[in-house]
Amino acid sequence: MRSSQEIVQAGRQVFPAPDFSSNGAMAAAVVEDSCAFGSTKYFLLCGLGGFLSCGITHTMVTPLDLVKCRLQVDQAKYKNVVHGFKITMKEDGFKGLAKGWAPTFLGYAAQGMCKFGLYEVFKVHYSEMIGEENSYVYRTALYLAASASAEFFADVALSPMEAAKVRIQTQPGFANTLREAIPKIHQSEGLNGFYKSLVPLWMRQIPYTMMKFACFEKTIELLYKYVVPKPRAECTKGEQLIVTFGAGYIAGVFCAIVSHPADTLVSKLNQAKGASAGDIVKKIGFMGLWQGLGPRIVMVGTLTAAQWFIYDAVKVFFRLPRPPPPEMPESLKKKLALQ
Repeated sequence: MRSSQEIVQAGRQVFPAPDFSSNGAMAAAVVEDSCAFGSTKYFLLCGLGGFLSCGITHTMVTPLDLVKCRLQVDQAKYKNVVHGFKITMKEDGFKGLAKGWAPTFLGYAAQGMCKFGLYEVFKVHYSEMIGEENSYVYRTALYLAASASAEFFADVALSPMEAAKVRIQTQPGFANTLREAIPKIHQSEGLNGFYKSLVPLWMRQIPYTMMKFACFEKTIELLYKYVVPKPRAECTKGEQLIVTFGAGYIAGVFCAIVSHPADTLVSKLNQAKGASAGDIVKKIGFMGLWQGLGPRIVMVGTLTAAQWFIYDAVKVFFRLPRPPPPEMPESLKKKLALQ
C-alpha cells in the first residue's frame, strides 16, 4: 500500500487535474501555486468551483428549464417550446418564468460541489489502482470511473431540491416558493418524497457526467486537429476561448441525448404521486421519453460550456496547481519496445 504522498504523486503523473489552461482559454502568467495538488485545500477549492459553476449556470436557464419540464409532463397543453413560453407568460406573467429558481440554485450548487470536488478526489485515489499504467485507454477508463463515482454522491445532494423544483414548476397551486414546497412534500410523502426519483436521477446524471468529462477532452483535440485552421499555439486567447466553449457545447449535446429519457422520468415521477418508473413508461411510451429534447439540448449545451469556463476561472483565480499532461512511464515504453 502506497503512502498518501505517493498517491498524490501518482495523481500528478497518471491522472492530472483538468488542464484547460493548456488550450490557452484561461491561460495565466506562471505564478506560485496556492496549495499542493491533492491536498485538502485543493479538493475544497475544486468543490467551490463546482458549487459556483453549476449553481450559477443552472439558475441562469431557469426559464428554459421550466418550459422544458412543463413540456415533458403536459404534452397536450404545452405543444412546443415557443407555445410553452407563451402560455407561461400569459398565465404567470414574466415573473413566472423564474419559478423554481431557489431550489435550482441550491440543488445544483450542492450537486456541482460534489461532482467536481469528488471527481478530483476519486481521480487521485483511483490512480493508485493502475500503478504505472498510463495508456490512453486506462486514463479514459479512470476519468469515466471517477466522474461516475462523484456523480453518484452528487445526485444524493441534488434530489431533494430537484423534487421541490419540479413540483413548483409543474403543479399549479402546489407552492410558489421553496419554503412552501419543502414542508408540503414532507407532510404528504415523508422523506420518500425527496428521494423517490433518485434512481432515475442516477440514470440521467451519471451517463451525462461521464459523457461530459470524457467527451469534452476528445472534442477539444478533434477541433484543433480538423476544424481550427491554425495551430493552437498561434490562436489568440479569444479564439481559444471560442474553441473551448464550442467543445463544451458539443459535449453538452451528447450529454443531453444520453440522459434525456431519464430526465423525462424524473419530471414525471415528481409530478405523479405514487407512480413508478414502469407505470410512466407504459403510459407515455418510448417516444414520450424524448419529448422536450430540443430545448434540453440548447439548455445543456449552454450549461456545459459555461460550467467548464467558470470552473476553470475559479482554479485560475485561486492559483490551483495544474500538473502537466501525463506521459507514458518508462517501464511501459520498454515493454512496448520489446513486443
